[in-house]
This record gives sequence, C-alpha cells and structure tokens, in this order.
Amino acid sequence: MIPQRSASARTRVAIYARVSTLKEQDPEMQLRELREYAMRRGWEAVDEYTDRASGSKDSRPELNRMVADAHLCRFDAVLVWKIDRFGRSLKHLVNAIADLSAYNVAFVSLRDNIDLSTPAGRLMFQIIGAMAEFERSLIQERVRAEKFKHVFDYGSTLNGHIKADISKARPPPTEELQINRASRFAIRHSREEKGP
Repeated sequence: MIPQRSASARTRVAIYARVSTLKEQDPEMQLRELREYAMRRGWEAVDEYTDRASGSKDSRPELNRMVADAHLCRFDAVLVWKIDRFGRSLKHLVNAIADLSAYNVAFVSLRDNIDLSTPAGRLMFQIIGAMAEFERSLIQERVRAEKFKHVFDYGSTLNGHIKADISKARPPPTEELQINRASRFAIRHSREEKGP
C-alpha cells in the first residue's frame, strides 16, 4: 500500500524507463506516458531514472540509483511502463519488488495494469512470487535428476565412497524413487564390503 504522509501530502513517485542498447530506441515515449499517468493519479514525480542497457544486465546504473533512493525513502512508489522494462528475470523481479516493499515503496506497471498499492495488485504479486518459487523448484529437481541419471547410466562414485555398477538397473519413474534406490544400493553394497 502506498503510505500517505498526511492528508494534504501527494504521493511521491519515481519513474523508471529502460530501452535496449541493441536497437535505436527513445525512452521518451515511455517517460511521456508515465508522466501523464502520474499526473492523472495526482502523484508527484520526484525523479526519473532511465537506463539504456539490455534487460539481462546484472547491473544497471539508474536502476541501482533508484533502489538506493528507495532505501532512503525518497519516494512512495515506483512507476514503470512495463514489467519487462524493470526486471531482467522473474526471480530478479520478485526480489526487487520484495526489496521495495520492505521500504514501503509500492510498484506500479502501467501497461501490465499492476498496481501493488491495491489489494488486487498485491494478490497478483503473490501469484507472481508463487510462480517464481515453482520455477526455482523445477530447476532444482532437474539438476538432482540429472545427477542421479548419471549414476544409473554410467555407474559412478556415489557420495565419493562407493564405485557402483548399476548401469543395467532400470531407472525408477520418479526422482524420489531414484534417490531411495541409489541410497539402498549404496548402504547394502557398503555393508557387504565390510562384512558382519
């Protein structure tokens, strides 16, 4: 929610625009629409931050400056033209918005019709966050499955202790079964080597 300092104080917004360096783009179109939107809402645009960089860049000077200003409470909301102008990935977007939220700075995306100063906007953010968590979990599962596939396919060192030849084993249908089967094999094989 956009904090109100007093009944007469206007909401202060930071306007952020980004254009790619790969194309000859002018940020003025984004900025013009954002200024008009802020004016219609009765908001005071306190600063404009414009980057000319690829969205995949880890560090963008004006975005970094805007986040630092948010930490200093120089504005109440960040206004962007589209989400993809702000976040380089879903993970970055969710983390950046959570960071802004920690400083009571709302996030508004004009073209995507997302306003995190409203209950509906906050619900949308929760959905976006859940999707980001789901994406991270899928990536982790794929990495683990690939490691265990290597054990089954090639017979590999398991935890650095046992050289297993299980290349002929039929792979189980799920990752959990793969983990359990590999663990049971390793324990059984270890006990057989040690003896009673």
